[in-house]
Amino acid sequence: EALLKFDDVHVHYGAIHALKGVSFSVPAGKIVTLIGCNGAGKSTTLRAASGMLKVSSGKISFLGHEVTAGRPDKLVSLGICHVPEGRGIFANLTVAENLSLGCFIRKDGESIKKDRDFVLDLFPRLKERLWQNAGTLSGGEQQMLAIARALMARPKILFLDEPSLGLSPQNIEKIFNTIVKINEQGTTIFLV
Repeated sequence: EALLKFDDVHVHYGAIHALKGVSFSVPAGKIVTLIGCNGAGKSTTLRAASGMLKVSSGKISFLGHEVTAGRPDKLVSLGICHVPEGRGIFANLTVAENLSLGCFIRKDGESIKKDRDFVLDLFPRLKERLWQNAGTLSGGEQQMLAIARALMARPKILFLDEPSLGLSPQNIEKIFNTIVKINEQGTTIFLV
């Protein structure tokens, strides 16, 4: 059975019909990519799946349960996490504070510490900058932080919207190698 499923999903931005009958499924444990030109609806698809956009019609299911009208915070608690294009970090907070916000729904203190150690091992540059304001990080470091923050919620599926946008080739390679490691740990990746 599919982890995530879209069935004839339509999304509008006012009078603009952005998604027109989109249907697909994402199997558990895989890395799935959505490819298309600018304006094709890739980011809209992720926003609809994470509850950031209202679906006009159709159905979105996660783990066999309909989540079409789900609130973003409720979807995070189910295991859906979204790293948006442009990173969306809290620039005026430290790296450590951003990571703490990633696990705001969790109450399992010992596991949170273990997960924080895991993401800091994945991204050693963040460990060096724990008490630095996130807004002063480089673009690659901010992308690492955005992914690490999402991982702190223990997602079953991680949506990554253009994680390599604006990064150097060296940082792009690091990000994609890390995505493979995350997937090897059991997290499904849905990548635009």
